[in-house]
Amino acid sequence: MFAIEAIGISKSYRFKKQEVKALHDINLQILQSELFGLIGPDGSGKTSLIRILNTLLLADSGTGSVDGLDIVKDFEAIRRRVGYMPGRFSLYTDLTVEENLQFFASVFNTTIKENYSLIKSIYQQIEPFKHRRAGQLSGGMKQKLALSCALIHRPSVLFLDEPTTGVDAVSRKEFWDMLKELQANEITILVSTPYMDEAAICDRVALIQDGSLFKVDKPTQIVDDFTPKLFGIRTKEMFRLIEDLKSWNSVHSCFAFGDSCHVIFKDLNNEVAACKTYLMAKQHQDIEIFQIKAGIEDCFMYLMKKSA
Repeated sequence: MFAIEAIGISKSYRFKKQEVKALHDINLQILQSELFGLIGPDGSGKTSLIRILNTLLLADSGTGSVDGLDIVKDFEAIRRRVGYMPGRFSLYTDLTVEENLQFFASVFNTTIKENYSLIKSIYQQIEPFKHRRAGQLSGGMKQKLALSCALIHRPSVLFLDEPTTGVDAVSRKEFWDMLKELQANEITILVSTPYMDEAAICDRVALIQDGSLFKVDKPTQIVDDFTPKLFGIRTKEMFRLIEDLKSWNSVHSCFAFGDSCHVIFKDLNNEVAACKTYLMAKQHQDIEIFQIKAGIEDCFMYLMKKSA
């Protein structure tokens, strides 16, 4: 039995009298105790899928299950056994840290003391501020409080919708370390994120764009399956470099990454020499071209363009 399963799920919304397709025939199976990442940009359909699987939204077609329970027929039972952390902070800002946690424990007929062992490593980091109102917490502290509230009833499945958006880099790392600890407690975790670097931490990921899944695999396997030669290119004028490369017919794709452009050429012979000749003709100076190993973000960009 899969911990989470989606079979042929589709969803559309009405926007300004037009139908907008949010999800297209989504098929997905997530294993028990798996840390699974739903990776894609804003508007790709991540939130819609999570809300449907979390019984907060009805699909137009298709079925799904959580812990073997049907997401429509058994929605009440599912809500008792899952934890959910939405993308937007949704706790009571006028209640203190401790009052929020007590409230969510009471909703599930439990107590903080009963399940404290599960949230201890997380809650201890914000416990010194337990009398502070939730609305006065920093972004990282709000995140830890929201996760504690989602776990206080000891769920078997945890849904996290872009939990690290707008959080500093240190808090992001701490958060993912906490997810690994939770996974060790045999909790299945489905987490969505727009950050490609977080994909490498997951056991498996599903790459989603425009409501469609176009790759589901281990992050390392996605990188290993990347076959095109990838080059990094730098010159003195990076903005003009990007424009010139994107307008060159010999370039398949070009994206800015830090201080260089990551480029895949079409079927060129001697790509480096041909590119240098082209850029010199465009009056570029201090040209650097070097072959590089693809990362998960490069793979996503390539697969997204290929599936378009």
